Amino acid sequence: MTGAAGKKQLLHLVFGGELSNLQEVEFRDLNDLDIVGIYPDYASALTVWKSKAQQTVDNAHMRYFIVHMHRLLDPVGKDV
Repeated sequence: MTGAAGKKQLLHLVFGGELSNLQEVEFRDLNDLDIVGIYPDYASALTVWKSKAQQTVDNAHMRYFIVHMHRLLDPVGKDV
């Protein structure tokens, strides 16, 4: 699959939430997860991730993550 510019889409999900504790990734309330969006490449996702992380810097329990969705969609790594 290629995007409009002819390069392969490597989808990335940016989301975050408040952690129960700082030692593991367990969210305090799953209903309060912030699903920021899905982006066509890592660079775009990283830009948004940095912005969201900066907005919540005063809350030590708030964390944002980038999920490499393209790896979940094609776990073997084959080009289709």
